Amino acid sequence: MEPKMIWANLVSNDLDRTTKFYTELDFKTNGNRTEELSSFFFGNDKFIIHFFAKTRFESFANSEAANLVKQNEVIFSLSAQSKEEVDQWFLKVKKAGGKIYAEPQKFDKGYTFGFADPDGHKFNVLYWPGM
Repeated sequence: MEPKMIWANLVSNDLDRTTKFYTELDFKTNGNRTEELSSFFFGNDKFIIHFFAKTRFESFANSEAANLVKQNEVIFSLSAQSKEEVDQWFLKVKKAGGKIYAEPQKFDKGYTFGFADPDGHKFNVLYWPGM
């Protein structure tokens, strides 16, 4: 069997704050905003990340959500077309209130930086020649 699509389900401690953060980064909502969910498209393939209210997420998962101050769950990578675009993302993320966990830096042949959203979900923005 092969799934038709894949998406991510993450926890939000404050859906209004989460919605504001990703909107300021110019991600598009997929229109599924409720009292328990805020959802966005990422990338050209429109990968979806659902951000659920913590109580709803834990109820469905039958377990506690990870403590992202002390633990990691995943790091999502966002591709950039150039070093300059990585730097533009860096400034935009800082302005939107993201927490920088890795300053812009050369990484092998590429260039990257890392940030966490207001709930601690980690992303890196990466320029890799030829990608």
